[in-house]
Amino acid sequence: MTGTRRALMLTVPALALPGVLRAQGAWPDRPVRWINPGPAGGAGDVISRLVADRMSSALGQPVVVEDRPGAGTNIGMTAVARAAPDGYTLGLASIASNAANRWLYATMPFDPEKDFAAVGMIALVPNIVVVPPSIPPKTLQEFIAWAKGLGRPLNFGSVGIGSSQHLAAAQFGQITGIEIIHAPYNQAGQMNTDLLEARLDVLFQSISAVASMAQAGRMRPIAVSGPERVAAFPDLPTMREQGVDVTTTGWFGLATPAGVPEPILAKLDETLTAALQDEELRRRIIAGGSIPTIIRRAEFAHFMAEQSAKMGEIIRASGAQAR
Repeated sequence: MTGTRRALMLTVPALALPGVLRAQGAWPDRPVRWINPGPAGGAGDVISRLVADRMSSALGQPVVVEDRPGAGTNIGMTAVARAAPDGYTLGLASIASNAANRWLYATMPFDPEKDFAAVGMIALVPNIVVVPPSIPPKTLQEFIAWAKGLGRPLNFGSVGIGSSQHLAAAQFGQITGIEIIHAPYNQAGQMNTDLLEARLDVLFQSISAVASMAQAGRMRPIAVSGPERVAAFPDLPTMREQGVDVTTTGWFGLATPAGVPEPILAKLDETLTAALQDEELRRRIIAGGSIPTIIRRAEFAHFMAEQSAKMGEIIRASGAQAR
């Protein structure tokens, strides 16, 4: 073997070794980016910052939240899918990005199953059903009777097509046979104002966005759209308890681009799980209207696949499409 050839053979592993060590041994050695594909101040933004802060402490590097809203979460999650699979880009997976959008959009900029690696569930995000206090109904069944006597479709708003608010309302319309018209909003504040002024008939809204107004009597809560009652409104029955089996609820989890090395995924899984076991973090998530939920990597991937199949059935039945 010539000296030149021997030198080349020794140089290639030597050059590659630092990258391997960084990926499998020393990760993270610089800040990690966490992309929230929703708006600043929304439920996803709040949860992202709470969890990222706790994970920063555990990892010894800043985990920096970047809001990238638009196209029903597709803009932000496209950035995640196309990022280098080195563990330095994380994304907030949701019912929209990783379950519903593939059935709503004619073309998708990413494959929600192939282009991401699951890390774990963070929280379930139930909505509450609220109506203007100026209308008579005080329970869900009273609201259904009132809606059927209106002589026109119901108007409802959501933060966007494919959101849990939109899908819960679509399922409600399918079950009750009530025609219900969707108005998507870019800002939850304007949507809430339109409900207060009775330009909208109902919202299936995130608890954090309306809790203070509902507790002050400016909106009337009539049900929880989710599988169980919530701590913020312990006396408010679920839709299922009131005879309407709508259990569509939002959720958030953590994902990376596909191809991130296994040791990094394992460390992220362990770090996220430990964070969600912290009582102070759990208390703060619950105070924001969500339910901390630990589902680890393999189970979370299976959960997202099941949610996608369920959302496909609801969306096909509703005829909803995104443009």
